[in-house]
Amino acid sequence: MHSVSIATILIFAYGAIIPSTSGFAARDASSRTRRPPPNRTRRNPSSSSSPKPKRAPHQFDHTKEEARPFLDNNLAVKEQLVNDDAPEYTFEDDDTEQATIIPDGTHLVYFSLDELFPNIADLGFSHKFCTDGKFRDDLRNSMREDIFDSTPAYENLPAKARKILLLPDSSLQGSWTCRDETLRMKKLTEVLKHHLGEQSPTGDEFMEAIGSLCGSEPSYHWIDIVGVMNRRIPHSWHQDTGRSRGGDTKTVLLGFPKEDNYSGVGVFSHAVKLKYEKSSKEHALNDPVVYAGLKIDDEYIVRPQFEQGKEIVMFRDVDVIHSSPDVAYRSSVMRFM
Repeated sequence: MHSVSIATILIFAYGAIIPSTSGFAARDASSRTRRPPPNRTRRNPSSSSSPKPKRAPHQFDHTKEEARPFLDNNLAVKEQLVNDDAPEYTFEDDDTEQATIIPDGTHLVYFSLDELFPNIADLGFSHKFCTDGKFRDDLRNSMREDIFDSTPAYENLPAKARKILLLPDSSLQGSWTCRDETLRMKKLTEVLKHHLGEQSPTGDEFMEAIGSLCGSEPSYHWIDIVGVMNRRIPHSWHQDTGRSRGGDTKTVLLGFPKEDNYSGVGVFSHAVKLKYEKSSKEHALNDPVVYAGLKIDDEYIVRPQFEQGKEIVMFRDVDVIHSSPDVAYRSSVMRFM
């Protein structure tokens, strides 16, 4: 259950050594009279008949900041609204006679880490997660390492590739399921015990608790998404599968904020609430349904808010279309399906 389909990983290294020219030979070469090559005549550089060199659009004079508009994402997200009460969106091709209307208040559901283990008293999971950056980093890194080390597709990679793929600014994917008899999430278990005490759940219990929010017939796919930072990017609206296979099958997002005590947007994916279920049963199950070129007015866009008690967001893939945030401010977001 821990396998994952991965494209071939290629690592290229390029190097170039260009010797400098010096000494007598260089001076001698520069003192020679150069002759024009055959079939060419000398041109007067000041002649008005000389054509002006053509320049590509990216070659016009501008600063790097103008060419690549970098942002202070922390400031940029403060200008964005959550917009939880955004109106529902309809497509022109919606079959209003046959389509299922999505009940109000069910499109996007927030969940707290404290709710994962209600039977463990005084665990303080949500508070610790939101106020202790060291805990978040340890939690995230241990999850990534445990999943990497227990995924067959990664087992024959060289140590250098492992190091690169586990860099904190690199996305990583695998499976979240932990139903084997032997403990899978060993490092995660140690981190939870160290930060939350002996009463903490095991790493396997933590993964299964979040995975259970996916409902029936999950795909068991997990990915830790970093995304584009310090830039504003256009929304790219899509559905991950265009299905909710069990009717209650959900996508679950666990957010990792950039700073302690964070309350704001930019951690979770942005979403558009649909009025009617948008199912794509004829679409290949593992391929996203992409709405290329679709422009959505800002009034319809929900930017889910991360804060203590709202560390998790979940939705059915047929109830919304979603996109990476146009401005991201996070360490990462983990997606369970």
